[in-house]
Parts: sequence; C-alpha cells; structure tokens
Amino acid sequence: MYMKKLTEAETGYTFDDFLLLPQASYVEPRDVETVGRVSRNIELKIPVISSAMDTVTEYEMAIAMAQEGGMGVIHRNMSIRDQVEQVKKVKRSGDITIRDVITISPDSTLREAHEIMDQEEISGLPVVEDGVLIGIISRRDIEPIFNSEADRKVDQVMTRDVVTVDESITPSEALDIAYENKVERLPVVKDGRIVGILTMKDILERKRYPHASRDSEGYLRVAAATGPFDLERARALDEAGADVLAIDSAHGHNMNLVKSAGAMKKEVDADLIVGNIATREAAEDLIAQDVDGLKVGIGPGSMCTTRIIAGVGVPQLTAIAEVADVAAEYGVPVIADGGIRYSGDIAKAVAVGADCVMLGNLLAGTYEAPGDVVVMNGRKYKQYRGMGSLGAMTGGIGAGTDRYFQEPRGHMKHTKVVPEGVEGVVPYRGTVSEVLFQLIGGLRASMGYCGAADLNEMKERAKLVRITSSGIKESHPHDLLITNESPNYPTLK
Repeated sequence: MYMKKLTEAETGYTFDDFLLLPQASYVEPRDVETVGRVSRNIELKIPVISSAMDTVTEYEMAIAMAQEGGMGVIHRNMSIRDQVEQVKKVKRSGDITIRDVITISPDSTLREAHEIMDQEEISGLPVVEDGVLIGIISRRDIEPIFNSEADRKVDQVMTRDVVTVDESITPSEALDIAYENKVERLPVVKDGRIVGILTMKDILERKRYPHASRDSEGYLRVAAATGPFDLERARALDEAGADVLAIDSAHGHNMNLVKSAGAMKKEVDADLIVGNIATREAAEDLIAQDVDGLKVGIGPGSMCTTRIIAGVGVPQLTAIAEVADVAAEYGVPVIADGGIRYSGDIAKAVAVGADCVMLGNLLAGTYEAPGDVVVMNGRKYKQYRGMGSLGAMTGGIGAGTDRYFQEPRGHMKHTKVVPEGVEGVVPYRGTVSEVLFQLIGGLRASMGYCGAADLNEMKERAKLVRITSSGIKESHPHDLLITNESPNYPTLK
C-alpha cells in the first residue's frame, strides 16, 4: 500500500523541463493576436493580469495594467471601504467625461471663480443658471483683468457661445470638434443641462491607449480579491463596479470554500474566478459551482514556501495542463498564477492550456507597484512579499491568515502564525508599460516560431520537447561574462 504511493507517483513538470519546438510557419510575430480570456465573459488584449498582493496591485497598478490591455487584481489586505475606493479610482480614471462637474453661477465674482479654480486645480468653470448651461469661464478670461476687476460678475466676462456635445460622442469625434473650434474643454449636455465635461487632456489620454481593457461603457476594467467567506466584501466590490472578483485562497479545493464560491456566485453580477488549485478534481468541483475562471498554482511563486513548509504542491506546467484538460471542456478560462520568470514561460503556459497568466514578481519591481523603493549597493530595488509571509499575515488587516486558513484565535500573536511565504526585494524594473512590452514581445516571437496566429492556435499547434539539466544550461547564455544587461533577461535574479 505505502510502497505503491512511491512507485505509482506521477512525474510533475515545470517550465524549465520543456522547450517549444520550432515549426514551419508563415506567421509573423508582429501580426499575431494576443487576446486572451480571464473569465467566461471577459477578454483581454494581452493575456496578463497582476497578482492580488499588497506589494503588487493597488489602483495605480490596476490602471496601468488596464491601459496596456491587461487587468489588475486589487489585493484585499485593507478594509472593505479602502478596497472599494481603489476600485472606484480605477473606474473613474478610465472615463473621459468628468461627471462631478464643478460649476459657478453667473452672478458670482471673478474673485470667487479664481478661488474655486485654485482650490480645485482646474482651468475653467461652466456657468450654470437654474441648472442650464449658459456659458463658460476660464483662467484666460480672468487673469488679464483680475488685479483691477476682481469684483466683476462672471456673466460679464464669460464666453456665451459654448460648443457642446452629447453623451454619445466618441473620443475621436470629440477631438475633431475641439480642434476645429480651438477649445480645451467640451461640456456634455442633455436637455440643455450639463451632465459632464470633456477636456483635451483626457481625450488625448484615451487615444494613447487604443488597446486598453474597457467595459461596455468605456470604463477601465478592474478585478478585486475577496476572501472565500467574505460575502460582505464581495457584495461591496460588486456594487463598486469591479468586473471580476477573485476568491483568493491558498487551497481552492477546500470543500468549504467550494460551497462558498457557489453561494457567492449567486450573489454578485461580476464574473467570479477562484483559486488556487492544481488538480483536475479541483477543477471539476469548482466548475460544478458555475465559477467563471480557475486560478492555477500551488507553491510556484518566487516568494512562496508552501511546497517546503507543507510539502504540498504540483509543478506548475503539470498543474496547468491537468486543470486545462477539464476546463476546456466547459469553456472555463485557466489563469496560470506563479512561476513565470521569462516571456518564454508565458508561451509555455499557453501551450499547455492557460488562457492568461497572473504575474507577481515580474511586476513588483515596477514604478506602479505599491512596494517601497530601497537602494542597496547603488542599485534600486522594490519590496516584495508573499501573502503568506509573516508581514502580510500580521500587517494590514491580516488578510493572509484566512487565505491560508489560519484565523486568529484569542490573543494569538504573530509568532503563532505559520508563514507559507517570505519577504524580500526585487530589482527595480521601470514602468509596467516597459515590462509588458518585453513580455508580450517574447510571446509574439514564440507564436511566430510555433506558427500560431492567435492563442487558440498556440494551444492547438504548439509541441514541446522535454530537456535535461544540461539542456537548461545550454538554453541560457553561457561561457561569457555579460556586460550589458538585457531588459528581458536580467542577470540579477
């Protein structure tokens, strides 16, 4: 009985155990389509989401990820109120129409208008009487005469013939109208009443990111993590506009969690992804609860110690393939979470069934990540920690404790927590945009080698060859001293 456990144990594989085979191909990397799915109902222009870790994703990261075509998952190691506000910040940032318009009445003075502009850090004010837009006044109208005529009424100076637009206007149309009329702002009106305002700055910002992940109303997409049993948080995040909720747990096949996921799915409108898991049985049980996505990875992360402390896990490439074999039958996307070190690993994950990948380490060193910058030996680093680390389990609101099913009891101090992660630093890597450019560029190159025009073809066409430890050594640069570090192959790991 016990000996069979050893002799019949399967072999598990991870990224360094395989390479993708080059194939005859007419596909050019620049022409491939990198659209991936994160959930049943949501596609992303690039198959990358950022990890729900407190040193990786808050609203700045989520905005940057969505602008580049991916999506950020805001961590939950904060109060419900704070996390809701983070979601709202992402949603507001993607709206080219300023909804909370600050207005002024026509009988106000230029002094009052100037004070409002200074206080709110804006350059103009719509002039409204009885709710109806009658003009607009800007700093350029006020400043030439402010010193001598500060007590003049706004309606004596304002521009009366205001160029307005309706709510259905597109960014390109708004830009054309603004250029044609040489104006910096366009009031949005409905039945004569102002309902918003477009500025040139916001319109141009939208055009900078043509591949951004947006919902049906044009807002940036955002995901947010919730505890497996925190229905109050899930409802609040759903109400705030989160597109995806991610049940965040180290053991997604805990049957209490599985039942809770089914109940939560019925309570929210957002798509629900659940993890983490690593077996086909876990996939079957969660799919039976009608979840919208499966997050795969038990212990592959660079800061995770679960496989050592608990002795539990599945090498990541095997885990992805196991889950994908089941998920593909039901059209449920698979998110490969953890173990990604290079762009080639993303390609390998897709080749064995992943629809997108979740990144922590590779994004923790970016400008947009919330971790603090530290300087060691003249080089910049950013702090990075696992959500199972001592700091994450005892800091913030201690979200790591229920993630690892270690709820505080009585007066339990942090010394009584059993961490399954570590804390450290990663090299500073610049902006999210720069990192994603290299990662997606590497994925495109891989698809070209494999003759895959899109990710579905990559799953179907890709073939792998198993390699030895000597093959791994041969794959990396060797027999030289690297003097100039490549942006997609860091020498300091």
